[in-house]
Amino acid sequence: MTRAAALPDWTRGQDARDGDRVAFGALLVFTVILTLAPQSFLPALAPLRIALVTALVAAGSYLVPRLLLKRPLTVTAPEIRLGAALGAWAFATIPLSMWPGGSWGVFAGSFFKTLVISWLLCNVVTTSKRLRRVLVLLTLVSVPLAATAFHQYMSGTFLKGGPADAATRIKGYEAPLTSNPNDLALMLNVILPITVALATLPRPPFPRVVLAAIAAATMAGVVLTFSRAGFLTLAAIIVLWMLRLRGRLFLEVGLLAAAACLALLPLLPSGYTKQLGTIANTEADATGSAGERMRDMAAAAKYAMGHPIVGAGLGNSTLALNEVRGTTWRKVHNVYLELAVELGLPGVILFVFLLRAALRSARKARELSRGPGGDHEVAALADGIVISLCGFVVGSIFHPVSYHLYFYYLAALAVAAYGIARRALPEEVHA
Repeated sequence: MTRAAALPDWTRGQDARDGDRVAFGALLVFTVILTLAPQSFLPALAPLRIALVTALVAAGSYLVPRLLLKRPLTVTAPEIRLGAALGAWAFATIPLSMWPGGSWGVFAGSFFKTLVISWLLCNVVTTSKRLRRVLVLLTLVSVPLAATAFHQYMSGTFLKGGPADAATRIKGYEAPLTSNPNDLALMLNVILPITVALATLPRPPFPRVVLAAIAAATMAGVVLTFSRAGFLTLAAIIVLWMLRLRGRLFLEVGLLAAAACLALLPLLPSGYTKQLGTIANTEADATGSAGERMRDMAAAAKYAMGHPIVGAGLGNSTLALNEVRGTTWRKVHNVYLELAVELGLPGVILFVFLLRAALRSARKARELSRGPGGDHEVAALADGIVISLCGFVVGSIFHPVSYHLYFYYLAALAVAAYGIARRALPEEVHA
């Protein structure tokens, strides 16, 4: 039995067509709108609902030709089935939730759109050229995000309120996925490995010095958010990239990184090391947020154990936790506990299986593309997707982002990369 014959065959029969141009272009535009939110800076765009219109154009231009020509509507990747199952379970629990109207609002307003966009990405990113374009776009949108962090820190645009001795923190970028410093740090972190992956290509889309500068600005942007979760995620990403190196190169890069860290210590923002110190010593946190989040996690675990099958309902974790720990109107900052509280054990299991499947697809894409006849460009890009997913795994421990696009976008790219790698194999390998 050949290596290819032992693999799932969901990618077979999917030709490497360059069709669906309108749908693919609309998805690129949607990505820009979602991450940069031009309507926030041009209020005249707000009534036009440009994000919704672009998503409808993408979905319509993909589905209509297939329905008319009676062509298959989708690949049947495990991630698509698991995502559909998670969405179906979330929808089924709406009538049983603590606040059905609120659950419906989260489902229709956010989660369903997330699932549709990720499904479209799985189906229209069908060539290495398209995969590269998506990753280049993500790298480019990280530039204004990092620049905003610099501008806000240098201009003193900080969050108001809190104790006088608390760390001053920037506000974040005015977009749905980056509206506070923690979410901004998460977004920058999941894009960083993609930027590095582009720099490792034999023919990178930009000079390597430009990509290196973008990566450095991205890391600096994470630091300027003063996000403790952002720091831990960034550290995990750096370690993972280091582990990708071998032999003498590992030693040389490791020594260089250690020297750079020591040299940059005096340049760290004032109060940053004190902020990081509260990771281990929560009592030193002047805002009390570190201790509050630990108590929120304990309350979430208690509620989940009391409601193991059907939880509080989509988006209702704050209501559930108010019953356990008192009225504070805070979410639990942990994806898995958020899912456990809202969707019960079935929701957590489906999400973990989806995460596992995405990691497996990205790794298989990397392995297949490195083999005989494989596309080494896809291998490098898949490597970046693997590390981005691993970075999300770390970040998900500290963020309430169960239904947002950070993870689902990466999972869709993993599916696309595996499909591209599978179709690129020589015919004799498929035989």
